[in-house]
Amino acid sequence: MTGRLPKKLADHPSVRAVLAEPRDKPSPVIDAAWLKEICLAAGADDAAAVSLGHPDLAGEREHVERALPGTKTLVSLVVRMNRDDVRSPARSVANQEFHRTGEIINEAAHTIVRTLQDAGYRAINPSATFPMEMEHYPGRIWVVAHKTVAVAAGLGAMGLHRNVIHPKFGNFVLLATLLVDAEVSTYGEALDYNPCLECKLCVAACPIGAISKTGEFDFLACSTHNYREFMSGFTDWAQTVADSEDAADFRSRVTDSENVSMWQSLAFKPNYKAAYCMAVCPAGEDVLGPYLEDRRGFLGTVVKPLQDKVETLYVREGSAAKAYAERRFPHKPVKEVDGGYPRR
Repeated sequence: MTGRLPKKLADHPSVRAVLAEPRDKPSPVIDAAWLKEICLAAGADDAAAVSLGHPDLAGEREHVERALPGTKTLVSLVVRMNRDDVRSPARSVANQEFHRTGEIINEAAHTIVRTLQDAGYRAINPSATFPMEMEHYPGRIWVVAHKTVAVAAGLGAMGLHRNVIHPKFGNFVLLATLLVDAEVSTYGEALDYNPCLECKLCVAACPIGAISKTGEFDFLACSTHNYREFMSGFTDWAQTVADSEDAADFRSRVTDSENVSMWQSLAFKPNYKAAYCMAVCPAGEDVLGPYLEDRRGFLGTVVKPLQDKVETLYVREGSAAKAYAERRFPHKPVKEVDGGYPRR
């Protein structure tokens, strides 16, 4: 190697140290058992690898290879959430659980990538949630689609509510994905069944009718309400500030509680307004028991408190979500908002 280096570079102390130290190239194939072991040791509750060549990941390849050229494998990680936190009508409790689990899975992903790096592999750990690639908004802002990867890797299947349901932990999980430049000895296989029970509790709990009994999903309705204090809702709030004539006009449009709620999301982390579809889902072997033992009691203790909660529902003018919310939940105030998406 020294014969191919300029003398000045070859004589540099760091270069001499590297050349003097024998370095074994890592195996081109990572042992699946070792990979699973380091994932669990780092804090993941489950993990599986899938080849970037998997047919279900065709839509991910361009984006993944841009993020880490030479990627061969995606590693899907699962971390469990505490179920009763997510189910609580006190949204501060649920949101703290979402964000704390996000911290855990990002920390686990960081640790695993460090281990892979030290073993001689190239790997990256895109964020489990935010931050994302906002220069592409309102197009695709995520580096890799965690749900798509998890399903291809066999860690769950998509439920009626569009959440991945893990066969053991249910939908009370957060997902992350690692990009690695090596193959793995054994890849996961998609489940041969869907853990979703098709119980339709997610349909009953959604306050703006985003989930249909027949399987259709109204993404815009969901994002307008549930993501009220994320990027699009903040944009709408900022537009309201700009459009107001003065402070009195602004206060007539936005309540004090809405303002402090937006401040809280900006100061601490964005808060989801609902995620009730996840909260009421009884699927998953660790979750299913209480529902099977007493379905009526499950409705009373888990579903009804969310249905009965008095809360503002955010909808777009003239939308099906507005009509649904006013008809199905007359005790919940409905507020028309722009939604914050680019005006066309």
